Amino acid sequence: MYTKRSIVLALTALTLLVAPVSAGGATQISGLGYWDDFGECVDPVTGPEGQSPDFALKLNGDLEGCFYVVVKTAECRPSGVYMETGYDIFVGDEGTFTTTYRFTAKYEDCPNLIGEKFGRCQHPIIAGTGTGAYDGVTGHLSMKDDLVAFNFPYKGHLKW
Repeated sequence: MYTKRSIVLALTALTLLVAPVSAGGATQISGLGYWDDFGECVDPVTGPEGQSPDFALKLNGDLEGCFYVVVKTAECRPSGVYMETGYDIFVGDEGTFTTTYRFTAKYEDCPNLIGEKFGRCQHPIIAGTGTGAYDGVTGHLSMKDDLVAFNFPYKGHLKW
């Protein structure tokens, strides 16, 4: 038989499992990004310097929406290391924010971006770019390419 105390403990435990983790005022986030293969990301956005996005990722998890990517620089080194910088504009139902990013990867054929061995990127949020629920947000996201599942797990911290 369930007691009032056991039900309260069970509900408390369940709440802790599904609530975002918060440490030092920052909320820990995570989820998955995917190539926008179905053309869902059609928001009329531009980068901070007026550029059109080069491509979009669909984000699921703690961030639900589209991550529009604007490439600013790209360099392929003779070693196969690829480095790219630019901007991301996140557009979700609850608001938007913009990040800068730095992507690094290693390719078998770097000039043609074929045979990726690993890839990861850092996305610090540009202060003052948040709107709606993200008004005043700061923090960062990081992504690491999953070359088997062909998606982009992300994690990070947001702070208001």
